[in-house]
Amino acid sequence: MTDLHTLSVAQLHQVVAIKEKIEALQSELDAIVGGSAPTAGAPAPANGRRKRHMSAASRARIAAAQQRRWAKVRAAKGEEEAAPTKRKRRISAAMRARLGALVKARWAKAKASGKSRL
Repeated sequence: MTDLHTLSVAQLHQVVAIKEKIEALQSELDAIVGGSAPTAGAPAPANGRRKRHMSAASRARIAAAQQRRWAKVRAAKGEEEAAPTKRKRRISAAMRARLGALVKARWAKAKASGKSRL
């Protein structure tokens, strides 16, 4: 193909006209075929599917509906049947220090034998 810098103005107008005709025919072909032919501007995804996008309003509507469903489930359960909340177990500072020392000793032994992982 020739360089566009070497074309005259009339030739450039002709190129643009032909390009517009090609695009019009391509869109007409897509309308007939059902739009299965990919456009030149956007690359086709590897798996052949386009990524779906959901609006923020749709996401909010879906989230609200899910919250209502879970509220209904919790209400049906009743407070007397609800599982009692468990207290979070905490580790003492002494136990944490003891576990830390054990881990350091295990790593020292592994490194002494030439290992880089346990």
